[in-house]
Amino acid sequence: MAEDNKDQKTEEPSSKRITDTEEKGNFAHSREINSSFILLAALSGFMITGEQSTRNVMESWHVMITEAGALQLSTDELFKVTVNTMKSFVKIIGPFLLLIMFAGVASNMVQIGGLRFSGHPLIPKFSKLNPLKGFGRIFSKNSLMELFKSLFKVSIISLVSYFTIKSHWNEIPPLMGLGVGEILSFMGRVALEIIFEVLVIMIFLSLIDFAFQKFTYKENLRMTKQEVKEERKETDGNPQIKQRIRTVQMEMARKRMMTAVPEADVIVTNPTHISVAIKYDAMTHPAPIVVAKGSGDIAMKIREIAKEHGVPIVEDKPLARVLNKTVEIGQQIPDNLFKAVAEILAYVYRLKAGEVRR
Repeated sequence: MAEDNKDQKTEEPSSKRITDTEEKGNFAHSREINSSFILLAALSGFMITGEQSTRNVMESWHVMITEAGALQLSTDELFKVTVNTMKSFVKIIGPFLLLIMFAGVASNMVQIGGLRFSGHPLIPKFSKLNPLKGFGRIFSKNSLMELFKSLFKVSIISLVSYFTIKSHWNEIPPLMGLGVGEILSFMGRVALEIIFEVLVIMIFLSLIDFAFQKFTYKENLRMTKQEVKEERKETDGNPQIKQRIRTVQMEMARKRMMTAVPEADVIVTNPTHISVAIKYDAMTHPAPIVVAKGSGDIAMKIREIAKEHGVPIVEDKPLARVLNKTVEIGQQIPDNLFKAVAEILAYVYRLKAGEVRR
């Protein structure tokens, strides 16, 4: 079933799916990139602070050996020795730890494109407490792949270390007659050489692994056609709901339009299916405006309301068609139609004046 579902994922992941996944703290991530950055930090640390660290080690040993004979095994003395030892340890190891910590953060920022925060991975997942699922993760395809990569890395480091030390094998016996400082210096040079050679190999492997992780990440995010449709519905809205909203909006607009019909000065009609209500108020508009219009049932409703409120109805087929087609509700009559509308309004006003005199 999983394979069938995988075969159905033929669509590229949408930007929304990628964004949602990244918000949960999931990114294309390579552990080899982290290892390479940490090795680079270690190499830089040895090159920058190696000599000073060696001096600090020598001074610490000198102090410990010198004061060993006079050391009293009391609580205060033991506390003092412990504090001094910790200070020396921090002084020697501290710069390396800071560099490694910075390298770890920088490697993740490079891979995910900046500093991003997500609280989703911190949410407790009780499903992870299931022993069966735990064993499944341990023996999963990804876990086996990571195990293979780890064994491969250990093999590479072991081979590089072996051949590097072998190349300096003849230099080891003369060290017996040298001082501690010179021995540490030799060990530092060999260690730097090993780290540099391993780093070169790790950079090459990390680039390959990151490309593979990026490809796998995109493959896992691929979507089925049904998922694309469902996401589009969520993004654009359910078509049925949108249609319902449009229907309600049109109904509300129609009701507002009908309330303006009793205030119109005249209804211009095409007797078969068009009605256009026109109002002219020189105090508010320089030209007559269309306050309502419609065809079919709406046109008939406009005429019914007009008759109920005594609004004159004038038949003018060409004018009714043009007004219904070109002028929106609330717009003024265009200049090319102003004369025709003015003639109808003048007729209506004369008609009303005649009725008043009667």
